[in-house]
Amino acid sequence: MELHLFRHGETDWNEVGRFQGQDESRLTEKGVLQAQKLGKKIAGIKFNRIYCSPSLRTRQTASYMWPNFSNDIKYLDSLVEINLGPLEGQLYKDVEKNDPSSHDHFFHKPHLFNLKGAETFAKLTNRAINAITKIAIENINKTVAIVSHGAFIKAFMTKIDGKEIHQIWDPPYMDNCAHNIIVLNNDNSFQITQMADVKRKS
Repeated sequence: MELHLFRHGETDWNEVGRFQGQDESRLTEKGVLQAQKLGKKIAGIKFNRIYCSPSLRTRQTASYMWPNFSNDIKYLDSLVEINLGPLEGQLYKDVEKNDPSSHDHFFHKPHLFNLKGAETFAKLTNRAINAITKIAIENINKTVAIVSHGAFIKAFMTKIDGKEIHQIWDPPYMDNCAHNIIVLNNDNSFQITQMADVKRKS
C-alpha cells in the first residue's frame, strides 16, 4: 500500500511563532493558498481513503485540498499533534525567556523534553507509529492520505528512517503542506520514497 502524509498549511500561530500542540489555531490566507495549491498538485492521485487529525487547522487544510470529498474524510484523534501542556498558546520568545530549558529541549534536544502535563517525543513517536501502522494494515493494497501535524509526522518519519529521537528536527524541514510518501512492503516494513517533498533515491 502507498501512504501519503501531509502537514497542514500555515496558521496564524505559525506566523507569529506560537506553540500550537493540541490547542486550536486556524489557517492564514497563505495557508489556504498552500492547501489549494497542494490539492491541485496531487489531483491526479486517486486516494481510496483520506484520514485527518480533528484539529481545526488540519480539517481546514483537508477541506481545501479535497473540496469535493469533504464527506469522505475520516477524523482520528490518534493523529493529533504532540500535547505541549503548559506551553500551548505561548510565544516561542516568551518561553525562551521564562523557561529556557524547555525551549532548548523542544527545539534542540527533543530526547530531553519532559514537561509536566506535556507529551514526550518518545510517547509521540509510539502514538504515531501505532496510529499509522493501524491505518496501513487496514488498507492493504490501497492508496491512503493522512493530513496531520509537523512534530507528529517528523516523529513517525524519523523512527521508520532508523534514526533516534534526538534527530527528529534534523533536515529536511517539514514545511507547511509538506508531502511525504511511504510504502508498506510485503514484510510489513515501511519504506520512505519521499520525505518533506524530497524524493528518495531507490
